[in-house]
Amino acid sequence: MGDGIRNENRVIVIVGPTCSGKSNLALKLAEKLNTEIISADSRQFYKYLNIGTAKPATEDLLKVKHHFIDILKPDDEYNVSKFEVEAEKIIISLLSDGKIPIVAGGSGLYIRALIDGIFNTADKDEEYRNGLNLKRKEYGNEFLYEELKKIDPESSSKMLPQNWKRVLRALEVYHTTGKPIWQHHQRQKEKSKFIFHQFGLMWTRGVLYKNINKRVDDMINNGLVAEVEKILSSGYNKSLNSLNTVGYKEIIEFLEGNISLDRAVELIKRNTRHYAKRQLTWFRKDERINWFNINGFKELEQIERNIVQFFI
Repeated sequence: MGDGIRNENRVIVIVGPTCSGKSNLALKLAEKLNTEIISADSRQFYKYLNIGTAKPATEDLLKVKHHFIDILKPDDEYNVSKFEVEAEKIIISLLSDGKIPIVAGGSGLYIRALIDGIFNTADKDEEYRNGLNLKRKEYGNEFLYEELKKIDPESSSKMLPQNWKRVLRALEVYHTTGKPIWQHHQRQKEKSKFIFHQFGLMWTRGVLYKNINKRVDDMINNGLVAEVEKILSSGYNKSLNSLNTVGYKEIIEFLEGNISLDRAVELIKRNTRHYAKRQLTWFRKDERINWFNINGFKELEQIERNIVQFFI
């Protein structure tokens, strides 16, 4: 942490399902608070995936600096652990400049990792853990302990072989994250110096579904089919993880002649509704989120004013 990081430093986090107005609210807040946006929409990280990911308009990107937009090619590999590290560096930089960072997006795992750390969110590997347990039963606790000493001598020096559960956990963390467990503990202490204020946008189901239908229709009218054609003609494989995304996978099915365009649109709308449900299920588990109930986009203006007043 830099010398400028103090316990009172705050970070705004805007969450909610797709088509709830997160990007627009974040943009308005960033303009009023003279700050920058950290995008937590993992599909907007990719270049060329513009229409289907509802990426911010070019003029909006010029108004306010957005981090993590267009940072990857469709075939680049990226993961939540990298995002956590890189986003945290940006937060520290903005706070050091006296700005309140704004994190906005619907990728729940990425937001959770940023707030709570990858150590608490994505470091479980049951198959690997079961394998270690079998080795422990066959060769004893000392075997696991010696394995840990090879990869993480610092952590092993603070444990005893008979504390095999701690040893096993340290091995698992190193296996899944590539970093020793003591580094994760250190990062958790650093994270406690940030105060994350989470705000969620909750729409009534009927209105949210209307928003989804309109967005999908707009995407088609704005050239989603041509966008997908261009990506594929550029040599990118349809099986890429970046293209295994609602909107893209259905249009690919259409382009391959497997379904009609009307059916593709119908599937995009249905699958987007399902995705919105999964997002809400994820975010509702976090009791730290302050929810705003919304019936129309005009209400976002009042929410914006309320949040700005809170942080001025």
